[in-house]
Amino acid sequence: MTKGVVIRGGGAAVACSAHLLRKAGVQISLQLTERPRVPVLMLSDAAVSMMQGVFEESEMFYGSHRITKRIVSWGNDASGGSVEPKVLAHSGIVLSEEKLLRCLGAGTASEDSSAKADWSILSTRPLPATAAEHRFGTRTASAVKVVLRPEADSSACWIESLEYGWLFLIPNAVGSGWLLSVGESPKELLPQSRLIRPQIMGLGSQLGEFASHPRIVSPLGGPGWLACGTAAMGFDPICGDGTAHAVREAVLATAVIRSAREGGDVTELLNHYEARLTAGFDRHLKLCLAYYRSGNGGRWWDGEAEALEEGIAWCARRSAEFSAYRYQLNGFELKAAS
Repeated sequence: MTKGVVIRGGGAAVACSAHLLRKAGVQISLQLTERPRVPVLMLSDAAVSMMQGVFEESEMFYGSHRITKRIVSWGNDASGGSVEPKVLAHSGIVLSEEKLLRCLGAGTASEDSSAKADWSILSTRPLPATAAEHRFGTRTASAVKVVLRPEADSSACWIESLEYGWLFLIPNAVGSGWLLSVGESPKELLPQSRLIRPQIMGLGSQLGEFASHPRIVSPLGGPGWLACGTAAMGFDPICGDGTAHAVREAVLATAVIRSAREGGDVTELLNHYEARLTAGFDRHLKLCLAYYRSGNGGRWWDGEAEALEEGIAWCARRSAEFSAYRYQLNGFELKAAS
């Protein structure tokens, strides 16, 4: 019987795992680690609602800046020029990763259990030597703090595809925001912009680059350990679902451990965890592919799209190794599928 769980890392997956295991009466040992925090996240209302349900706190993101529309110029028209911008309804909030973790109570109750830990949830490296990372693309991203022009709508976000990458402008307050650049740097992409450049009055210093291409480790778990959050998978920010995925992974990881505590078949539980996370990664790749095939065309876009197709084929081969789902998630518990 599992007597305790080590949780290592410092992001949303760690906060959610710790909360759910404490609630279930499982002893935990938190090994909090530090890493650079993402300066800005945009969470959909669905992601916010999911986190509020996990933590049973309806006001946890009170006061966060709200986005109500997306203004998008994506792809080329028949003449090869940029398409006219489209205004699309959107509903979500913007906050920094640091604020997100404060809202989730990360690091506020750091237990050091004396009980023997039979499981580990790993949200940061290193992972066991059996886990290998698979990368599908080469693109990187960087972020720059910006001052918006007075006429810029701070309730909107802007997305624009260009020849060698794309830009994403996210206000985080009236008059200020962050510019995310994927592909070439902001200084290289911004002069080409017709949609986003007119919204910006001034640029701050550029933060360091970070990987923005999808990546996954395999296997995602083994006897006594599960990879979760950023140690398990990395997502392209184009879909804006990385934080929601991390929370879902934490919910499933803790459910697997609880089921193992109750005598469940560890091999079948690990297979279920791997199959579910691989399926989620596959869905992400397919969403990304639709964007990268329609973004602009040319060497950069085609190369990244081909890498995504390689990832989709990898997921198909990997998924073929798993049997049909033998469990289903009921709330925060795994139950045998009927």
